[in-house]
Amino acid sequence: MCSLRPESAAVRPHAFTAVFSLLEPSFGGLDRLLREQLAEFEPEIRPMVEYCVDTSGKRIRPALVFLSGGVGGGKASDELVRAAAVVELVHLASLVHDDIMDEADVRRNRPTAVREYGPEAAVLLGDALFAHALHLAAQFPTTAVCSAVSEAIRRVCAGEIVQTLRRGSLAVTRADYYRIVDLKTAELFRVSCHLGASLAGREDGYVSAAARFGRHLGIAYQIYDDLADFFGEEGRIGKTLGTDLASGKLTLPLIALMERLPADAARELAGEITGGGARLELRLRQMAELDVFGAVTKEIEAELAKADGALRPWAAEPGAGGLTELGDVLRAQVAGLRRGAAA
Repeated sequence: MCSLRPESAAVRPHAFTAVFSLLEPSFGGLDRLLREQLAEFEPEIRPMVEYCVDTSGKRIRPALVFLSGGVGGGKASDELVRAAAVVELVHLASLVHDDIMDEADVRRNRPTAVREYGPEAAVLLGDALFAHALHLAAQFPTTAVCSAVSEAIRRVCAGEIVQTLRRGSLAVTRADYYRIVDLKTAELFRVSCHLGASLAGREDGYVSAAARFGRHLGIAYQIYDDLADFFGEEGRIGKTLGTDLASGKLTLPLIALMERLPADAARELAGEITGGGARLELRLRQMAELDVFGAVTKEIEAELAKADGALRPWAAEPGAGGLTELGDVLRAQVAGLRRGAAA
């Protein structure tokens, strides 16, 4: 998935805003905790875990934990840092598994775990990361964290299973697409906000509002990611692109293109999705001609508007402004993608 945080502290994209700078002490605490966890793994697999737990990478879900917990400047509490580590490990595990299924070669501008270690070892490595996330979650004094995280993991996996079973199939409606996205991506955004707000002792109304915010931001984020698969630049995004059409994954850009094509051309595209050989350059030209980019970005904005609406009654709460700013960061990422698409 694409990052809202820079891949390297030395290279800060335009979308990098003040909210991330305020969270740097908390990110530092998170990075130290993740490094400390390496010693918990068996020596034989420790280098493999370290390869995945790259602390220069993506931290959007931990940011949601911290901001929902009201963290501004200064370091987050130990509880929030531990919760952030839990959701980040779940996310990293899911990326390892995603790259196996997508046969992706590059992640964070380097070989994926599946390319480095092979699919058999990589799938077990992802399992080990999931297991350790639950181990950390079980160390909280209440079972509520472990319960929330385990349910989220199940739902994330369910979303990936459904998407995998639908590959190469045309039986994916818009409702099906949104259901898959809700499970595989938005769920972890949602639970990140829920954990941050609840562990910080925020009132129930705010906990629910933050969770709704996270869900809609997560949906918007995944739609952006699916759009970037067609319109992104691999060197800038930092991962293998152009895999969705080749793997028969019917995402929103392809659904929008199918809706706009004449009947004969739509049947040809259907043949590619079901395994007839992808013609990516042709589909990109058609997407440009039929303004698929504009249509899909409207759906991203609709989700971001829902996210903003969830927090509007709580705008004065600590961290709420930072959360809504994350929506603006994603808007900036979309704008950057638009400039690339227009070039």
